[in-house]
This record gives sequence, structure tokens and C-alpha cells, in this order.
Amino acid sequence: MAVLGKIERFLRETRMPATKFGRLAVRDPRLVGDLRNGREPRAATVARIEAFLASAAARRGADPMPRRNSSAH
Repeated sequence: MAVLGKIERFLRETRMPATKFGRLAVRDPRLVGDLRNGREPRAATVARIEAFLASAAARRGADPMPRRNSSAH
């Protein structure tokens, strides 16, 4: 799966705002918007994104794309 697809899935599943993801993953709040508009990330950026996604998965157990409990707000 392309990196943008992985990010989009993560955003849907965690309900994290795209700008927050960009800030946390690569210190660039415009990352997701730019990717949606055709930006091609460098290999180093992709590696940082992949590392962030793996780290987020590790913090939540083995599930890389956790589902939020809709009753907990």
C-alpha cells in the first residue's frame, strides 16, 4: 500500500487530524495535504512516516490501526 493510503487509513481509524499527524510524524503540519495534492515524499520522509506508524502500533499493542471506542468521549 502506498504511504498516503497507510496515512489515510491511520487517520480514519484513530480520528487524528491530518495536521497533527504531519507534526508528530515529520514535524510538517502540511504533509498530508501536500501528499493529497500530489507531493512525492523523499525516501527519508517515507521512512520517518513508516517509523511513526510502527511506533503508534507498538504503543497500542500489535494492532497498527486501532479502532476508537465510540462510546468513550
